[in-house]
Amino acid sequence: MDYTDLRTVKQLAQEAPFVTESTLRWWIYHANSNGFDTVLIKIGGRVYIDKHAFNKWLEGQRLAAPDSEAA
Repeated sequence: MDYTDLRTVKQLAQEAPFVTESTLRWWIYHANSNGFDTVLIKIGGRVYIDKHAFNKWLEGQRLAAPDSEAA
């Protein structure tokens, strides 16, 4: 892991405007049930999001395979 990929909730929300801080916090709160725990790094009392892992997690949320054609 590259430490330069770590983001706070606020930083990630600014970089990815399609997701709000509230949405990120909801995903973090429910991380054990939605798989978001794979993107989280906890250091002391702070929670950071691994940007690279977040992108992989986001890709896994597709409703259809990327190579399938829309009907």
